[in-house]
Amino acid sequence: MTTMTNASVREFKMPDVGEGLTEAEILKWYVQPGDTVTDGQVVCEVETAKAAVELPIPYDGVVRALHFPEGTTVDVGTSIIAVDVSGGAGAPAQEPVAEEPEAPREEPKAEAAGSGRQPVLVGYGVATSSTRRRPRKPATEAEAPAAAAIQTELNGHAPAAPAAPAPAPAPVAPQQRPLAKPPVRKLAKDLGVDLATVTPTGPDGIITREDVHAAVAATTAAPEPEVQAPAPVPAAPAAAAAPASYDTARETRIPVKGVRKATAAAMVGSAFTAPHVTEFVTVDVTRTMKLVEELKQDKEFTGLRVNPLLLIAKALLVAIKRNPDINASWDEAAQEIVVKHYVNLGIAAATPRGLIVPNIKDAHAKTLPQLAESLGELVSTAREGKTSPSAMQGGTVTITNVGVFGVDTGTPILNPGESAILAVGAIKPQPWVHKGKVKPRQVTTLALSFDHRLVDGELGSKVLADVAAILEQPKRLITWA
Repeated sequence: MTTMTNASVREFKMPDVGEGLTEAEILKWYVQPGDTVTDGQVVCEVETAKAAVELPIPYDGVVRALHFPEGTTVDVGTSIIAVDVSGGAGAPAQEPVAEEPEAPREEPKAEAAGSGRQPVLVGYGVATSSTRRRPRKPATEAEAPAAAAIQTELNGHAPAAPAAPAPAPAPVAPQQRPLAKPPVRKLAKDLGVDLATVTPTGPDGIITREDVHAAVAATTAAPEPEVQAPAPVPAAPAAAAAPASYDTARETRIPVKGVRKATAAAMVGSAFTAPHVTEFVTVDVTRTMKLVEELKQDKEFTGLRVNPLLLIAKALLVAIKRNPDINASWDEAAQEIVVKHYVNLGIAAATPRGLIVPNIKDAHAKTLPQLAESLGELVSTAREGKTSPSAMQGGTVTITNVGVFGVDTGTPILNPGESAILAVGAIKPQPWVHKGKVKPRQVTTLALSFDHRLVDGELGSKVLADVAAILEQPKRLITWA
């Protein structure tokens, strides 16, 4: 979509939430061309790789055009809607849209100067970064060779000037030189792609996720084209026609995008990066279930949701306090183990858009009523699909409650960047030896998966045993805390 050059028309671009996201899918438009919009009015809902959020427009005016239909995935920084602000009070005269092609990355700065705030995916108020990449200018034909040589050198490759071929490979070794955001670098690392070999298509020469996937696809498909270079050309239509060959009455094809796409990448990366070990323990939680019923009658928990997950979460927090080394992460680049002195407790939540893992910040410092309140807010927000991307960042350890589906337990995969995840199975009455007699007791099975690079079997076993001991005798919440 071409950029409008009328000085009274402003292009609203897909904003960057500040969490390393590079794209978002437009789920729904709330306005149409010709509609009048006001500063702060929500104009559309988008789904990122982490959550669905609503985008407010930062100025008054009349909608001139919607650049993309619903269901389209748009890169961050791409204009999605044009608004005529000629009749609005918030249109600075010094911001003609015609200047965008020369310095497209400077527009947010100009808008921030006019309104004092910058739009992001969740509300306003993100401070303008003091560090900005210098805008690139298009090179003329005469300057093209020089520009190419400069870009090659900036990307970590040797310039073409030296005649000796031997020194050239040396500068290629650093893989951090090519321009790419941290999530893209991680994706490339997980897929075994050298960023120095990837052709960037993003703005300012930035390598995007699509570039990495394209490089993988090219590597996979490379052997066939090399053998039959001229022949495969007519075969392309056959490949394109393949999707139409399946029976739509017997199969349904669902595009992998949004939360599902992010979850798939995260799980593959975690499963093939961290060596997983899972331990199990079956425990009598009858006393814990009795305590849950007692807490429901306590006035301190009035209006709060009290359930077994609350006490399981508290038990895990106490176990982490007794075994702090479990609350750590592996820094591959620095070759260090990072022990966290805080606990951001993640709770795996199944939503209509897929699995997400929001976390409770500083859960270790919360009282039991405060933890109950945070759990309630986290669950309700996730079910409504309103979880913010920031709520899913920075987790240190996670709980997944598969028991709600009637499952005894599982072998959970670690959330990327964490060293442990606790799976809780269904709590069911079972025959149990209690005080020398077989009696029906409330029993569950716990499973703890941990990263064996930094968590030894002894440490993992101690944590799991402590959680089980607390759930068997809840009074340990007091004696051990």
